[in-house]
Amino acid sequence: MQAWKDYQSQNKDRFLEELLDLLRIPSVSADSKYKGDVARCAEAVKEHLMKAGCDSAEVCPTAGHPIVYGEKIVDANLPTVLVYGHYDVQPADPLNLWTSGPFEPVIKDGKIFARGACDDKGQMFMHIKALEVMAKTNTLPCNVKIMIEGEEEVGSSNLGKFLEDNKQKLKADIVLVSDTSMISMEHPSIESGLRGLAYMEVEVTGPNRDLHSGVYGGAVANPINILCKMIASLHDENNHITIPGFYNNVTDLTEAERKALNNAPFDLKEYADELGVKETWGEKGYTTLERTGTRPTLDVNGIWGGYIGEGAKTVLPSKAFAKISMRLVPNQTSQEISDMFKAHFEKIAPDNVQVKVTAHHGGEPVVTPTNSHAYKAAEKAIQTTFGKDPIPTRGGGSIPIIALFEKTLGLKTVLLGFGLDNDNIHSPNEKYDVANYYKGIETIPYFHKFFAEKE
Repeated sequence: MQAWKDYQSQNKDRFLEELLDLLRIPSVSADSKYKGDVARCAEAVKEHLMKAGCDSAEVCPTAGHPIVYGEKIVDANLPTVLVYGHYDVQPADPLNLWTSGPFEPVIKDGKIFARGACDDKGQMFMHIKALEVMAKTNTLPCNVKIMIEGEEEVGSSNLGKFLEDNKQKLKADIVLVSDTSMISMEHPSIESGLRGLAYMEVEVTGPNRDLHSGVYGGAVANPINILCKMIASLHDENNHITIPGFYNNVTDLTEAERKALNNAPFDLKEYADELGVKETWGEKGYTTLERTGTRPTLDVNGIWGGYIGEGAKTVLPSKAFAKISMRLVPNQTSQEISDMFKAHFEKIAPDNVQVKVTAHHGGEPVVTPTNSHAYKAAEKAIQTTFGKDPIPTRGGGSIPIIALFEKTLGLKTVLLGFGLDNDNIHSPNEKYDVANYYKGIETIPYFHKFFAEKE
């Protein structure tokens, strides 16, 4: 609609500056020293919701970080879209690998560099600006409710209770989320599924204190050595996960589904070159696109123990630790896989060490129907602004709360993401293209328009 284009064009510089201001707030949910900044960010999001045209907006306390909720109700007889996003961000470490300050956003080559630029402040903020575009031009075609949480990066542990306690407030017809990616601006896509997650921490203890590696080395089991052997045993020579029963509920794609998935534009050499690796790696018998979207995985996210300071210290450590995540596919559940991992890891531990396994958080895999009215509204919105049909893809990441939306609220979700796989989310130098940010603001109102139209 011309009114939307005109309003966005007239306000695009302000839209960008407001996002940069939001990115300057270090809302790191995992680190308690940023608790005040997380709260400050929540208040800023609330103010933006009110300025965008919400009838009301509030910061809702939880046992952890607050949830921001706002709504614009046009007519109770119209459909209602519940928008979900998060304002918390990952820690910025390692800081020395950033080319600019993680909370000092800069624009280089048309890209915004800052922690949270893509995940998820940039994408979440598109919805607030899209609401403003519709509200200020008096063209909002449906009711909009917006829920932005502050704990997505630490497992959304308090959002489930919030959903249970506010079912009536959150009543809607569909959930709309932009916390995912698309193939490229040339090849727009819509993710039709996400993998689940089981996140574990393991602790291996040997002697009751750190020992001199010369005096005791060779006589006492080194927990780091043992831990490394145990981790190595979790994959076989074909990179197949060796935990008994791990694949019991995994359903392979049909040949037709595999063909459709692998028809998506993808250059393996370009992919490897961009990552700086000589070749890709993964489960034998599957392509990279299948491995990253439709197959379960097990990866070590961190490992530590002993002396890691400057210089040398010949120590045989008392303890070793690792954090391990498993991405799950449909029919696997986080609880079942967590239990399997714990039982297996304890079983393979030799008698000369003690093992402690702790489950941190998890989430369930989801697949969204591609033949629904909501999905078709997203398709039509992409067609309108990009001028081409979007490609359906499967996302390799996890948004644990998506499965809860269906379980608790009875709502399906549409994943309308505008990020790119190389946006360095969770890594140093996270970025988000300014063009993608503006394209999201342009496209989202069309989703509301087409969703509000009768099937």
